[in-house]
Amino acid sequence: MKVNMKELKVALQAAESAGKVIMKYYRNSYEVKDKSPNNPVTTADLEANQEIYEILMGNFPDDGWLSEETKDSSDRLTKSRVWIIDPIDGTKEFIEGLSQFAVSIALVEDGNPIVGILHNPATSEVFSAVSGEGAFCNGSPIQCVGCDDLKQASALVSRTEEKKGMLEGFVPILGDLHYIGSVAYKLGKLATGTSNLYFTVQPKNEWDICAGDLIVREAGGVVLDSRYQTMRYNERNPKKPAGIFAGKANILDELIEHYNKLQS
Repeated sequence: MKVNMKELKVALQAAESAGKVIMKYYRNSYEVKDKSPNNPVTTADLEANQEIYEILMGNFPDDGWLSEETKDSSDRLTKSRVWIIDPIDGTKEFIEGLSQFAVSIALVEDGNPIVGILHNPATSEVFSAVSGEGAFCNGSPIQCVGCDDLKQASALVSRTEEKKGMLEGFVPILGDLHYIGSVAYKLGKLATGTSNLYFTVQPKNEWDICAGDLIVREAGGVVLDSRYQTMRYNERNPKKPAGIFAGKANILDELIEHYNKLQS
């Protein structure tokens, strides 16, 4: 596969421009609406989405588009290449003034992510990957860190899932659980070796995980569903079923097995 350096450069530009829009509003005043119960959207989400759209579609007008903050169109299903976007993954944390959110930008070709960017403008972190070229944080190579024993492993998990009591069945089998916001941001931090594992027990959308999936893969990890399968993107239904797991392959099987036992 050819190296997609133009796409990477433009995606980085889009992420950084969106980050500037977001930081105008961070810990400031803006409008908040509920798209659905417990699913807020802010002025920052919408303006960042528009900024990303103009930059990416201005450079690649023939590509498809799927974003959390744009009404979905089946046109994308006819495209080989599709940009998959979440302008702010971690909107609830953004609203709370917590620096646990990220701009998520991925380019998918024939169902597989080939460019991935995660940018947290509040912490000045930029995680990036191009398929076959490794993963980076602020330009420095990053690697997932493995662990041979689940009881010694640390995991990045959801604040919301913890508050709902959905993770209690994992506490006895893991070393440490670290509760932070934003699926995308957790996947970026996982790729730097901050923890050994990431998992979620709730359904997620393609825009939550697509860029992070590639970054974790390029950092030497894998992202699997509860059937031990990698994920494909630009599907007709962008929602992925509950049970998504990331980390080094040697330890994930045991974690997924435990999850499946808890479901039965």
